[in-house]
Amino acid sequence: MAAREYGQYCGVTRALELVGERWSMLIVRDLLVGPRRYGELAAGLPRIPSNILATRLKDLQAAGVLRRVPHSRVIVYELTPYGRELEPVVLALGAWGFKAMGDPRQEQIITPDSMTMALRTAFRPQVAASLPATAYAARFGPAELLIRVDGSTLDVARGDGPVDLAFAAGPAIRRLISGELTPDRAIATGVVEVLRGRGDFLDRFANTFHLAA
Repeated sequence: MAAREYGQYCGVTRALELVGERWSMLIVRDLLVGPRRYGELAAGLPRIPSNILATRLKDLQAAGVLRRVPHSRVIVYELTPYGRELEPVVLALGAWGFKAMGDPRQEQIITPDSMTMALRTAFRPQVAASLPATAYAARFGPAELLIRVDGSTLDVARGDGPVDLAFAAGPAIRRLISGELTPDRAIATGVVEVLRGRGDFLDRFANTFHLAA
């Protein structure tokens, strides 16, 4: 029996044997945003040792969760259809873990891929469907995202563009998404800084993206 096997005949057990190793689900999380080169994965997980990243990628490939494919003369990693089936699991874990996050520590960061998945987790399509189409440019530390909401459709990409509201925030954005701070209070306390556009559109953002803490 391999050291990582639990010796039980159970679907949960088998899932943990495949993706339960440290860092594995975070690799899956980032690949749910899109294919990534090895260096991009390493940059998005700055604390992962290089040998561990290489091992996890090899294990996930052997499990059929991801594959290596050529793309524009470089090799990228992407999820297989089997691996993409983990998306609702990752979103559910994100919502569950959100309840226990508390206030951010000084050393904790936000990456573009982690925030993209956080926004997918917090997105409320049933609320967005009743609101006008809205575009936001959000700067979360080094992560700059263009967030487009059109009805029940959400699109999150890196970069900037024409938007209704541009704002900057740090990890404490959690307090707005949880409803702990109202949009007005988030702006007044500096949790959110309006860069351009109408500040009242932050109310629409807070209604569209919400998770109970």
